Amino acid sequence: MKFSRSARLGALATAAASFLVIAAAPAPTQGAPGIGDPYFPQLGNGGFDARHYDLDVAYNPDTDRLDGRTTLTARATQNLSSFDLDLQKLEVTRVEVDGRRARFTRTGDEITITPRDALRKGREFTVSVTYGGIPEPLSGPIVFGSEYGWMKTTDGVFVACEPNAASSWFPSSDHPSDKATYDIRIKAPKGLTGVSNGRLVSTYDKGASTYTHWRENRPMATYLATATIGKFDVRTGRTPSGIPVYVAIDPVLANSNSVDVYAVTAAATDYWSKLFGPYPFEETGAIVDDMPEAGFSLEVQSKPVYSAVRNETTIVHELAHQWFGDSVSVAQWKDVWLNEGFATYAQWLWAEHQGTSTAHDTFLANYNARGADNAFWQTVVADPQRDTMFASAVYQRGAMTLQMLRERIGDTAFFKLLPAWTKLHRYGNADTADFVRLAEKISGQQLDGLFQTWLYTKGKPAL
Repeated sequence: MKFSRSARLGALATAAASFLVIAAAPAPTQGAPGIGDPYFPQLGNGGFDARHYDLDVAYNPDTDRLDGRTTLTARATQNLSSFDLDLQKLEVTRVEVDGRRARFTRTGDEITITPRDALRKGREFTVSVTYGGIPEPLSGPIVFGSEYGWMKTTDGVFVACEPNAASSWFPSSDHPSDKATYDIRIKAPKGLTGVSNGRLVSTYDKGASTYTHWRENRPMATYLATATIGKFDVRTGRTPSGIPVYVAIDPVLANSNSVDVYAVTAAATDYWSKLFGPYPFEETGAIVDDMPEAGFSLEVQSKPVYSAVRNETTIVHELAHQWFGDSVSVAQWKDVWLNEGFATYAQWLWAEHQGTSTAHDTFLANYNARGADNAFWQTVVADPQRDTMFASAVYQRGAMTLQMLRERIGDTAFFKLLPAWTKLHRYGNADTADFVRLAEKISGQQLDGLFQTWLYTKGKPAL
């Protein structure tokens, strides 16, 4: 077949253009070791987007040893020559990328993985890490001075990881901005139950072990994952509106408190669904363990964990987090008031719902309880700093900000704003500026002064 001179020239030009495109493609580079969160600069990882975790963990309470294999499905967001995962202290024995053995090095809590071939931007890939050891709980001032993370109990383990302890038991991109779905498989000694996020896929005994498989089909931040193991009395059912419920309580705690965890969980889930928008997950519930050393509870996705039987106020707080913190997660940890201030305000709304106190009266009680010289007023709520990110002001002054906003824009706009917020950022991440913009859009008011006073300015505001 013959081509005209013009056709030949056109073909040559097309080939040259293609060559230039190929030549201009960026060379593969290493993904960043952290996303640059000012509170935790090395947490999370650059160069890829986590899509799905398949966790397979085996735990022996007698030796406190954990053996695991984590397979992460991710999408490259740049041309990658290598990339990092976060893992604290546990020993890595093997890494594979797309089923092929990959080289890795270890520097502190960072694993740097080099696949045999570079990963093109946009490509989906899997990385499997085999690891083991004795997980160590984290400690320090961050979480009320308590240890947190992987905490040994008398019969198993209590797992509550906010803000940075997920990578103490599985390799991950350990920052809430990098959400993924999960399959979590737990092997424990026969007679113990492994409880995790989402819905129970299967459970069975084999030999001297019990195996459970949980699946969380909704995007989840790493710190919300759990693999709590122990002896539990389990009750399942549905809320009055039909949402599945799974409540597991350590039998040691039976009848230790007058609160009915199951009933309050069901009632609060349904009530928040009316106020905040549809329940964002497939199941609601609770994991109540006997862990007195941990003086806190955590809004674990779909099943908050409680280190003892907690009161009704705590339960409604943690369930409100399913919307504020779990479904809508912070973009950076400095915005944690969007979690804690909202969940605390939900407690005030629950008291209003129960007819015991109005949110306005609760606001005044908190405002009047502290003089102008109280250190409470010196926390900048919108940026409280790492070691004080869970200070009481983040909770209480955060809630007070919402009450001031409600009184400024009125109930109609305010109760339109809450479900609009959870719908707009459902399963995603957001920051304080996003909330201010939405509040101004829905109310039609300019609100910079209000938020500047209550979130960014030290000192007791005048009423």
